Amino acid sequence: MAATSVASAPRPLRATPRQAVGAPCHHHHHHAPPFHGPRGRPRLAVSASAGDEASSGSASSSSRFYFNITGFPFPLGPFLNRRTIRTEAVKGSVWLFEQEQALGFSSVSTNTRMTVISSAPAASGCTPPSHPPKNASRYCTSLIKELGAPVEHIVLPTFAYEHKVFLGPFSRKFPKAQVWVAPRQWSWPVNLPLEFFGVFRSKPLEDEDDGTPWAAEIEQKVLSSPEVGIGPYVEVAFYHKPSRTLLVTDAVIFVPRQPPECIGKESLLAAAKNGLAVKILSKGREVPDDPIVDNKLTREKGWERMVLQILFLGPSNLLEPNASFAQMSQKLIVSPIVKTLVFSKVPEKVRDWVDRIAADWPFRRIIPAHFAAPINASRSDFLAAFAFLDEFLRSDPQHRLASLSYSPHSWARRPATSPRTT
Repeated sequence: MAATSVASAPRPLRATPRQAVGAPCHHHHHHAPPFHGPRGRPRLAVSASAGDEASSGSASSSSRFYFNITGFPFPLGPFLNRRTIRTEAVKGSVWLFEQEQALGFSSVSTNTRMTVISSAPAASGCTPPSHPPKNASRYCTSLIKELGAPVEHIVLPTFAYEHKVFLGPFSRKFPKAQVWVAPRQWSWPVNLPLEFFGVFRSKPLEDEDDGTPWAAEIEQKVLSSPEVGIGPYVEVAFYHKPSRTLLVTDAVIFVPRQPPECIGKESLLAAAKNGLAVKILSKGREVPDDPIVDNKLTREKGWERMVLQILFLGPSNLLEPNASFAQMSQKLIVSPIVKTLVFSKVPEKVRDWVDRIAADWPFRRIIPAHFAAPINASRSDFLAAFAFLDEFLRSDPQHRLASLSYSPHSWARRPATSPRTT
């Protein structure tokens, strides 16, 4: 996974028109006009999970240079240069910063996202969830200058290494900001303290804490499971009340048909090539060694293969991925790998968290840390994505772990969710 960062602050958000469920809301790329709250200088809260200097597509490659080769068993790429895409999700108050994140030396990439929320000074504070991208601080600094706002809070809403690897460098760019982290932080194979990652003086995020500086405008709920596999799964969801926006890390996703702008054509073309992974997973079928032609169809094929390898362990349909990809895209879902490795093992904990979110927060858009965002979705759409929990809760606990091999038929029978009014 990738590191991401989010900044948030309370300030009424302008809603976008309703679209089909899961359809990304329209948003604007960088160059947003400066925004100033009616009561004075706004504030920013930032959650961490991306890099430390952000740059636009037009910025020079030298301005995006950094060096990072860490991660076990696979390091997180790109290792030397990351392009950052800044968009304005809600005019004047919510911004997204996205970067490509690759798995080791493979051709598998996805996007990772940091969210920034602006709030007026009259508010008691500001904060929401995200993860700072490497090199994101430069764009964040540009936004701060536009708003005339300091970064007051940096929030890490998860335990995952890929989301916190850049938190230390990012927080050093804004030394006056308070760092907040999800509880029960851990790492593997050696359980290292946050100080090892360069994170100091952090405060823990607590479930439904109404004493946070941002509690008047942003609420939070913590999912903290028993150990699943090598450690506990912890994720903090946030609700920005003025904009009716739900912010999550890995809980739900919406896979777009087209690849995110931050993923470069070189990565897409490499994934489209019939390399070793495709040959191994084709299980004896003949794999042509055709030359790669750079065109729209080839890049789409590369994206489809990336998605299937991100969502499943060992997908068997990489040679012709379009049919399987179509069954996973353009809908609000829980990632199959998260469903199988985590949520299926602790369905009671997940059901309680999901039900509390749906009962208390009348959101109409969702911003996750990966794939498309913002997503037009209601509470009923969110609940529909977790309908599989009922099956696990009814079944014998010994049979909760589903197979990780991809079964397109089970997803084909699942109806697409439709938008509902909350």
